[in-house]
Amino acid sequence: MNWFAAVSGFGIALGLIAAIGAQNAHVLRQGIAGRQVAVTVAVCIFCDTLLMVSGIYGMGAITELWPPFEGVTRIGGALFLICFGVICFRSASKNDVLKVEGRVVESFWPAFWTIVGVTLLNPHVYLDTLVLIGGLGTQYGPEDRFSFAAGAVSASWVWFVGLGYGARLLRPIFENAKAWTILDIGIGLFMWSIALTLLL
Repeated sequence: MNWFAAVSGFGIALGLIAAIGAQNAHVLRQGIAGRQVAVTVAVCIFCDTLLMVSGIYGMGAITELWPPFEGVTRIGGALFLICFGVICFRSASKNDVLKVEGRVVESFWPAFWTIVGVTLLNPHVYLDTLVLIGGLGTQYGPEDRFSFAAGAVSASWVWFVGLGYGARLLRPIFENAKAWTILDIGIGLFMWSIALTLLL
């Protein structure tokens, strides 16, 4: 296990997943209400795992067929992380919070299809998992690529299990603008540090 690759995968994935958005708001809302939390969390984790692994190993196969693709993804990934860091710093200055107002889904199948739609109808999920995380995974060899994938996938498990089942305890934090400011700054700095390692 390459722990540097695993920590990089974990940090990058967590930074992308933790951004304020409809998916996190829905999971938090279901968690606070205590309604269909298991299916909501499971769908988020399953989709993330499938997309991340497909991206990492799919992009890796492309790199083996066309080696210059590794350099393209390295430079492109670094530029994306720099831009994402800027977005995090701008978000920190706006004092945004995760809004949890909205309808709680009570029964199983409506909850299942709602979270599937919220997750897979968001175009950013494909950019984040297939393109960015998949592209960054090509920086590692086959064994280290597994470590990167394990770190990225575990970030999804940690985030969504914690968000869904810890929602009632976490609500005051997520409704606190200062907490989001600190989180955004931390994510931005981490993304810049990863971008720097890619460029160097």
